[in-house]
Amino acid sequence: MHNACMSNLIQIRNVPEDVQERLKERAAAQGESLNTYMLRMVVHEAEQRPTMDEVLARIRARGPLGKPGGPSAAELIREAREERDAQLMAAISK
Repeated sequence: MHNACMSNLIQIRNVPEDVQERLKERAAAQGESLNTYMLRMVVHEAEQRPTMDEVLARIRARGPLGKPGGPSAAELIREAREERDAQLMAAISK
């Protein structure tokens, strides 16, 4: 997870007391110190959770969905609604 001889320090000021207490409780529930718990959270955030820009870049790299020149999502929704409305009207007319 991290280099055991690291001595870098990150300090967070003005943490609300109730938030600090909740974090301490969560750490204790997992048998960890608050420091170990927070370090695990920070490492997860930095290494495993993509940023919004990274997510958007992945989406753009996948390219458009559907067939080129095919109906748009709005057209497909409109057609489905029209079909549903026609079925409802037929059921009501019986």
